[in-house]
Amino acid sequence: MKRRFGLFSGWDASAPVGASPAAADSGRFRWLPSGARSVAGQMFVLQLIILLLFGVAAGTVLVVQARQAGVNEARQRTFAAAAGFAHAPGTLAAMESPDPSALLQPRAEQVRKETGIDYLVAFNPAGIRWTHPNAHLIGRHVIGNYTQPLHGHPRTYTLNTPIGVAVESTVPVLGDHSKVVGLVTAGITVRNIHHQVIRQLPLLLAAGGGALLLATAGIALVNRRLRRQTRGLEPAELRRMYDHHDAVLHAAREGVLIVAADGTLLLSNDEARRLLGLPEDAEGRQLTDLGLAPSLATLLSSTRPVTDEVCEAGDRLLAVSVRPTASHGCRPSSIVTLRDTTELRAVAGRAAVAQRRLRLLYDAMSSIGTTLDVERTAEELTRFTVPRFADYACVDLLDSVLRGGEPEGTMMRRTALSGIDSDHPLYPVGTLVDFASQTPQAIGLGTGTPVLEPDLRNDGGWEQNDPDNADRILAHGIRSMLVVPVRARGVLMGVASFWRTARTEPFEEEDQAVAEELVARAAVAIDNARRYTREHTTAVTLQRSLLPRGVPDQSALEVAYRYLPAQAGVGGDWFDVIPLPGARVALVVGDVVGHGLHAAATMGRLRTAVTNFSALDLSPDELLVHLDELVSRIDSDERGDAQGAGEFEGLLRDGRVARDGIANVTGASCLYALYDPVAGRVTIARAGHPGPALILPDGTATYPDVPVSPPLGLGDGMPVETLELELPEGSYLVLYTDGLLEDRQRDIGAGLDLLRDTLADSAGHGPEALCAAVLDAVLPARPIDDVALLVARTRLLGPEHVAEWEVPRDPAAVGPVRAECAATLEAWGLGDVGYTAELILSELITNAVRYGSPPIRVRLLHDRGLICEVADGSSTAPHPRRAAATDEGGRGLFLVAQLASRWGTRYTARGKVIWAELSPQEDTPEPAAGTEAADSTDDILDQWESI
Repeated sequence: MKRRFGLFSGWDASAPVGASPAAADSGRFRWLPSGARSVAGQMFVLQLIILLLFGVAAGTVLVVQARQAGVNEARQRTFAAAAGFAHAPGTLAAMESPDPSALLQPRAEQVRKETGIDYLVAFNPAGIRWTHPNAHLIGRHVIGNYTQPLHGHPRTYTLNTPIGVAVESTVPVLGDHSKVVGLVTAGITVRNIHHQVIRQLPLLLAAGGGALLLATAGIALVNRRLRRQTRGLEPAELRRMYDHHDAVLHAAREGVLIVAADGTLLLSNDEARRLLGLPEDAEGRQLTDLGLAPSLATLLSSTRPVTDEVCEAGDRLLAVSVRPTASHGCRPSSIVTLRDTTELRAVAGRAAVAQRRLRLLYDAMSSIGTTLDVERTAEELTRFTVPRFADYACVDLLDSVLRGGEPEGTMMRRTALSGIDSDHPLYPVGTLVDFASQTPQAIGLGTGTPVLEPDLRNDGGWEQNDPDNADRILAHGIRSMLVVPVRARGVLMGVASFWRTARTEPFEEEDQAVAEELVARAAVAIDNARRYTREHTTAVTLQRSLLPRGVPDQSALEVAYRYLPAQAGVGGDWFDVIPLPGARVALVVGDVVGHGLHAAATMGRLRTAVTNFSALDLSPDELLVHLDELVSRIDSDERGDAQGAGEFEGLLRDGRVARDGIANVTGASCLYALYDPVAGRVTIARAGHPGPALILPDGTATYPDVPVSPPLGLGDGMPVETLELELPEGSYLVLYTDGLLEDRQRDIGAGLDLLRDTLADSAGHGPEALCAAVLDAVLPARPIDDVALLVARTRLLGPEHVAEWEVPRDPAAVGPVRAECAATLEAWGLGDVGYTAELILSELITNAVRYGSPPIRVRLLHDRGLICEVADGSSTAPHPRRAAATDEGGRGLFLVAQLASRWGTRYTARGKVIWAELSPQEDTPEPAAGTEAADSTDDILDQWESI
């Protein structure tokens, strides 16, 4: 065995087998490692480490001693400097002089420079410096504790100063009766002390290094003598090491070969003989003579490094590694290791397949279900699986699922389809299919279990739905099919079908597991999209039912609007155009924070409330105050409902009340603008809402400074301020919600500037064109909130359409005013309603004269119809009542209500206005020829009595 391993330096592979190792070389062993692995080397290293430790310890002690000596010296030097300066002649006199700094500062600096200390400071008992190296600090207070020197006792100590850690001595200067006149402090920083020690280090290091070199030389001489005497390890130890290496080599489960540079096999262990099928006498022969394949023999005899190169050796696959040994001080040769990887090939193949499938499932997590759209999610599934998993893939969903409803029936619609080519016989997207009962799709939908058809050429019932198309599928080369139900949360929504052609492997059981995972992920996304579609459809339906369907007919404003819901869902923005009595029009824009059904429902409640409050003819500030109270009441009711639900739930949990579900405060804002076309005046109030934009006829675009009030529900009853503006005819009022300006890419100020510039550039266009221009220029690419935009161009009701009269408080004045009104109506071409208008005006003027207070005014407005208004200074409004048969009065307002299209009362700052509207298009009952007006009135009363 010694011959095989070549353990001796003089051993030659060409020597006879029976030659003695001692004859080759009886002195030196080739197996013995050099350097520190020998006993002598270990002794040398150990002694050297001990010597180094002694040197480091000695150097450390010297440095510490030097530093300590430096500190002691610093204490002595600072005390001597302080004491010498304090007791020097003239110091006491200088401190008692009127200007101590002028006398002491030059002397102190001279002493500091001569003694080499860092600072010498003299200061009075109050701590005010007389001297200091930095002249700017003279006159400032000393930092530190000098209580002991103030009592006449010198002190030396170490402290932290602004220039570092220093050794400082303070000596008092005593005057008459041992009174402390001043103090002198001298200090040296530790940094300077260390510098002195560092200057001594080269000498210390040189001395230590010299001693180390001398000791190392002595140890080396002793080591050399020890190496010659031991000659390495003893023979018994060498034998034990040799036996151990031999046992390990032949017991290894890897083949080991040692090959000479000329291709001769020097050594082979048992495993190598088994793997290569070597004969017993293989050692000492050329590898090319051992019956190995030429390529394998060439690789084994190679002198280049090789790592795990796979080669065939009969029916085995071997992983071969080759390492040259010349770089390790041995003769030129190579060591070869062999590993049998035949079984690993099949395992590696299966592992690769499993890895590809895991990668497929991992990639599906980021590729499927990226949106809340049913069709898009189904399309993502088919596109992802083709061609990575199948050659063709399609998704068939129940038709009700696509509409967001619950699964119903068996009729399915092809929702998505992807394939390696477009020329295929599969049903196209959008086709409604009712699969036959024996088809895999029907079985999968009915049982909820996957169906695998490895070979479609076998009669499996899949062709029953369309035999002709089945023949075309086979002719196209499709050979395998896998159908997986699309099911999530127990809801079965359809099936996904995967197809493979003859060019790929047919589906197997493992493919079925992968397909189920893919479809399960897509099914959850589809179900989420279905639920979202249902909720979104419900919310959109609710929102559309709550928003205005169009702009009502009126003559005061030319109005255009735009409403865009946010991409995140239905929101709570709303707008309204409300015609009011007196040809006035109210413009409303509001915003409820949040999205979804709750925001839409709250928006509907607020819009209805604004419409109802407007019917009461409230001013904008009063209307917003009432709206604020309503929102506060809504919040209170929702908190009460949530708390009640929490208490009910808490009773089910041992009386512990759950308050986590209490509703948040409703966030809402509103802007209300009231425009009067007769006066050309607009009154604006807002609660937490962006102010309007105003465009004058000359094209100037501004933002009027409308006073802002807290958002609705947070006003706590605070009054709301308004802004009144006189608008020329043709001016534009632009109302909007904050969704028009909010953008993650810009701040609100930049959005307002952009809106103003756009309005100024488009001022000459109409409201519709202005809306389009604003949305094109200002609207963000992806709005994060709803957008409501309302553009109104003002009109004026000219003097030729307005008639006014002052009425004295005299019943006799009713006749003349009535006659003038009749003449005015004839001039306006409203003679068809003249008689009715006279009756209404007579009643209203008579009530104002009898029950009201001056001033009494009558106004007629000719707009789309006729508006009659009677104003007086009383705030008491009349109320219709049912008069008894014997009553002489009480029927006037009943007549007004019967004859007018509509009527009502609005309050002003100085009284009230009772108004009535008449429409010329209506067939107004007129008295027949020769019939008195009272007869017509009696007819109406008779009708009332018959009700």
